[in-house]
Amino acid sequence: MFEIYNHPLMRTLFILFIAFSFTAIGQKGKAPVPPSKKPLTHDVYDNWKEISFRALTPDGTFAVYTLNPQDGDGKVVFHNLSTQTQDSVKRASDIAITWDGRHAVFKIRPQKKLVAELRRQKKKKEDLPKDSLGIYSFSTRKTEKVPDVRSFKIPQKAGGWLAYQTEPPKESKSAPAKPDSARNAEKPRPVKKQNDENGYTLVLRNLNTGSETRFDFVKDYLFDKQGNCLLFHTTGNEPTTKPGVYRYDLATLQLQLLHQAHRKHKIKGLSLTDDGQQVAFLVDADTTKALIRHYSLYHWKTGEPAAAIRATDKTPGVPPGWLISEHATPAFSKDGTRLFLGIAPEPVVQDTTLLPEEIVNVEVWTWKDDYIYPQQNRRLEEDRKRSYQAVIHLNTNRLVQLAGVDMPTIEAGNEGNGPVALSANETPYLVMRTWDTDVYKDLTLINLADGSREIIQRKVKGNARLSPEAKYVLWYSNPDTSWFCHSVAGKTLVKLNEGLRVSFGDEEDDHPYYPSSYGLAGFTTNDEAVLVYDRYDIWMFDPENKKAPVNLTQIGRSEKIRFRYVRLDPEERAIDTSQDIYLTAFNEVTRQSGFYRYSFKERKLTRLMWGDYRVASLSKARKAGRFLFTRETFQEFPDLWVSDASFTAPRKITNANPQMSRYRWGSVEIVKWTSADNIPLEGLLYKPEDFDPKKKYPMLVYFYERNSENLHQHYAPAPIRSAINYTMYVSNGYLVFVPDVVYRIGYPGESAMNCIMPGITALLAKGFVDEQRIGIQGHSWGGYQVAYMITQTTLFRAAEAGAPVVNMISAYGGVRWESGLSRMFQYEQSQSRIGGTLWEKPMQYIENSPIFFADKVQTPLLMMHNDADGAVPWYQGIEYYMALRRLGKPAWMLNYNNQGHGLTQRQDRIDFAKRMMQFFDHYLKDAPMPEWMKRGVPAVEKGIRQGIN
Repeated sequence: MFEIYNHPLMRTLFILFIAFSFTAIGQKGKAPVPPSKKPLTHDVYDNWKEISFRALTPDGTFAVYTLNPQDGDGKVVFHNLSTQTQDSVKRASDIAITWDGRHAVFKIRPQKKLVAELRRQKKKKEDLPKDSLGIYSFSTRKTEKVPDVRSFKIPQKAGGWLAYQTEPPKESKSAPAKPDSARNAEKPRPVKKQNDENGYTLVLRNLNTGSETRFDFVKDYLFDKQGNCLLFHTTGNEPTTKPGVYRYDLATLQLQLLHQAHRKHKIKGLSLTDDGQQVAFLVDADTTKALIRHYSLYHWKTGEPAAAIRATDKTPGVPPGWLISEHATPAFSKDGTRLFLGIAPEPVVQDTTLLPEEIVNVEVWTWKDDYIYPQQNRRLEEDRKRSYQAVIHLNTNRLVQLAGVDMPTIEAGNEGNGPVALSANETPYLVMRTWDTDVYKDLTLINLADGSREIIQRKVKGNARLSPEAKYVLWYSNPDTSWFCHSVAGKTLVKLNEGLRVSFGDEEDDHPYYPSSYGLAGFTTNDEAVLVYDRYDIWMFDPENKKAPVNLTQIGRSEKIRFRYVRLDPEERAIDTSQDIYLTAFNEVTRQSGFYRYSFKERKLTRLMWGDYRVASLSKARKAGRFLFTRETFQEFPDLWVSDASFTAPRKITNANPQMSRYRWGSVEIVKWTSADNIPLEGLLYKPEDFDPKKKYPMLVYFYERNSENLHQHYAPAPIRSAINYTMYVSNGYLVFVPDVVYRIGYPGESAMNCIMPGITALLAKGFVDEQRIGIQGHSWGGYQVAYMITQTTLFRAAEAGAPVVNMISAYGGVRWESGLSRMFQYEQSQSRIGGTLWEKPMQYIENSPIFFADKVQTPLLMMHNDADGAVPWYQGIEYYMALRRLGKPAWMLNYNNQGHGLTQRQDRIDFAKRMMQFFDHYLKDAPMPEWMKRGVPAVEKGIRQGIN
């Protein structure tokens, strides 16, 4: 019939697996298909809608959401959940709801088609239509529009106020002729223009009264969180307005000049306390073009006539040769007693007297560099702007340096109110980053009062954090698969899960490295307890281990249900155990999901809703018991649903894509089989809507690690980034098989064969798969395995491998150019799973590299590997292409210029979706070969003729 493997053992396995049992559970789609239904095409993408923004008003009366097509103009909808009435505004974006829930404020974009047409006419940027501002009143249901708006802000925790900046007025194209007398007169002073250097008009509006106040030439502005004042920096409009920093009191409507400056002074980093009673900002009063800039930190508090300098580079506590950094915005502690700032060493600057031909540009790579040079290049701008945290104790005006070059990053405890900061310092171990996914960290507590340091644990592998009240340092130790907690006051260290037989490390992890944790929900109020996840349940630990751990959810492991905490308050710092909490729940066996509620008082777990679907994005009205969430299946778009706290009668409130009913969709089910290594496996099988088990269908295989948990994930038709769109292919008559893959360390290629081939074999035994028309597709890690598998089997009639690693030897010593990281860790510890260095396991590197077996390939191959790929160097794709070309094997490689590991430009994504489908249609459905496959696209035609029929 056909050859699955190229050696006798594999042929024997094939015969055995034909007889293997095959089971399927899941969605069934055998209802007759209405004649009017049609297959999806690439033309449907643009109008398929997404809900990218969703929110409830504080009282829960309105749901606010967007309905935006993938390409084109969408709208925001204001849906009254009581009356079911709706209002909408087209082209809305950047939506914000005021704290009091009385208004929604948003930008209104220009019509996309109009802008595109004007660009075709070569209109200048300044002549293109600008954004407008929309202000919707929930009480009157009316929208006010303000034209030509650049930006807007509202207070985070107060209603009634809005500030926005306008675009500059358009200049007149022609000026009237001047009389002779005017020509001879003295030249008038040039009119100051609104631009990035001078600033723009700022409008402050009272949303309740509609009254407005204007301020000219404003460069930066912000409200305090509680909405007590507006702070802004203006370059001035003399003689009426002096340049400087102003504070406008929203209660008294009084404007106060905090700092008078020159219009050319540089002012940055405006900052306010939450109540707006203190202000900080940075000033550079040097109007020369000096390369080294000396900033001063200014501070003001209520009752003072003007802001005063709090720190300069001469202030005690600032090391010699260091500066106040312009790149760190000052920040107040929550209680306003401390002011945090950034300091940095004077930068190394170029000698401006040198000519270009006198400058030597050479990279010196040394074996002891903290970061290899490509990583230094990627970090260059970040390093130039790097600052190190210091703090000013405002009561004593004492400046204390907290971080430094030897300890660059810190986390201040309790929103800056605590006595300590934490550093998880990697600096002594940075060289390890070349080959280690998780370098050691020395955990150090820094005393905010005097800057003294105390190392509490060395060489930690894992992420550490301070508890909300800064009483404890918590971390998960990867080598120990355990949680540890250090008491700041007691200076004691405890292992929280000591003696528990439950694993808190990933039980299914098959990488050659320590398994990661399942994470945590957070600390409870006053740091009394911490809630940590195992695979299924939520555990409550006493940070000092004086109380026994408590399994809150209890049934998770026995019923294979995974419980996770839902943070409903975006500003929540700790979990309030006096209130009930809400949990998502997912059954690993049935793939059902839903919501639960847990009562700390009653120690009771209550199921709220449950079913054969996926639920997500749960949110709650701040002042009401109304909830908003999404629900989806493969056949059901993730529309919005609302419910009260009981969840007994949730109600769907959107129908984003009613056109779905006109298209063939399909169904999905779980399939099970056993791997060649005798491991039970699962996968997903997507079937056409009119599936007939008596017919034979072409089948595409796609895989990437494990995907069977995604049974109920919806895939809207959309242009592809890297992988096939299941819905598009199923709608057009394909079966799509998505198997899970598990790995044996050192043998990733063989592991893929041993998992995937038996799954295909089991499906072939069912009789509805056309064994002569099977294709396979994968990208990146999946692309590598596709490239490997076609060297081992002739089963596949066509294959697509995106960004594949084909030569692990050359790739091992390569660079991930997007991050600048060495690729070594990828093979020694991470996804490639070799589990050793090239010199420790040379044969595994060879045996797992498709390039060494390219002569065995009998499958036509399409590759996509782009020249700006920052994850897998594109010369890997070139190596395979060159080998197959030399061997006379049918191969095509797509290189989307200046695109990365996956496609981001919409036009490229659509193009790739079309080409890949044409490729598979040709080999699996006998469609005519498209022109681009016959003759390619010559360089002289690139961007002109695409060769797509």
